Amino acid sequence: MSSRSAALRYYIFTRLLLAPLMILTITTVVFLLLRATPGDPVDALLGARAPAAAKDALRSQLGLDQPLFIQYLSYLGDLLRLDLGSSLATQGQTVWQIIRAHFPATVELTVCGMIVATVVGVGVGALAASRPNSPLDAGGRLFGIVTYAIPMYWFGMILQLIFAVQLRWFPIGTRYPLRASPPAGPTGLYLLDSLLTLDFGAFFTTLYYLALPSLTLGILISGVFERMVRVNLKQTLAADYVEAARARGIPERRIVLVHALKNAMIPVITILGLTFASMLGGAVLTEVTFSWPGLANRLYEAISQRDYPVVQGLMVFFAMIVAVISIAIDILNAYIDPRIRY
Repeated sequence: MSSRSAALRYYIFTRLLLAPLMILTITTVVFLLLRATPGDPVDALLGARAPAAAKDALRSQLGLDQPLFIQYLSYLGDLLRLDLGSSLATQGQTVWQIIRAHFPATVELTVCGMIVATVVGVGVGALAASRPNSPLDAGGRLFGIVTYAIPMYWFGMILQLIFAVQLRWFPIGTRYPLRASPPAGPTGLYLLDSLLTLDFGAFFTTLYYLALPSLTLGILISGVFERMVRVNLKQTLAADYVEAARARGIPERRIVLVHALKNAMIPVITILGLTFASMLGGAVLTEVTFSWPGLANRLYEAISQRDYPVVQGLMVFFAMIVAVISIAIDILNAYIDPRIRY
């Protein structure tokens, strides 16, 4: 046991050393790609018809007239001081301020989407695996393929057309009614802040506006979980200890839910964690489709405006999230499954 703990500590220490290298690599790639793509942020700020003198003055003020290598070294120096820079489009607003303003909306949408994806994906996958070679099994396979193949923006617009435009059951977008004051609280998470202030009206209003975006995100992501659960649960149900449980007369439902599903979920935990991390930074299409004021939507606006510091800063922030969550997943897997060795 002590040797295993020592190996785990060594693995965690190695991952912690490699995390800055991963962040540096992502930062470098984003830095070079932004400057290799066509377009000039000065033109985006002042317009293509602005006087050349005004453009040169702004370019000098922003440091964009410096050689590329000098710009890169300057940016790395800022990163070492945990300074992610300031927006070019809204001068004076730092990237950290943008993160504080928009990240809670992304977290709220991602958490709700993950709940939907986990419940639907694990439920459909377990049901399909428990009835092999049946219509339920075929339906589970079809569900996994279809949800994986459907474009997220298309599915979101279809839900908007049906449930928001035609049936008018849900709002077409935004996070909260524009004419109402959102829940005030320390977290910026409307669901949590409304519960802390016992404002249940605001709580249900927030859920109402979260319904369509979280369903869009969750249902399409659930296909990945369904495929993983179905394949792993099928393998687990064919194991010797499951056959022994059946021989002892244990009900099939208890075997699936108590014995087999727990072991089948071990590899799924890794996918759950990494998917959650990617959703925090990759829910751009969902946020743009539903006009959701999250960090991914803000990243899309920064890319459109050629706002270098915001794009670079947000990508570094997302890379940090992925690094932390991936290390946490490895630690969790090591404690859940004693067979894992590092």
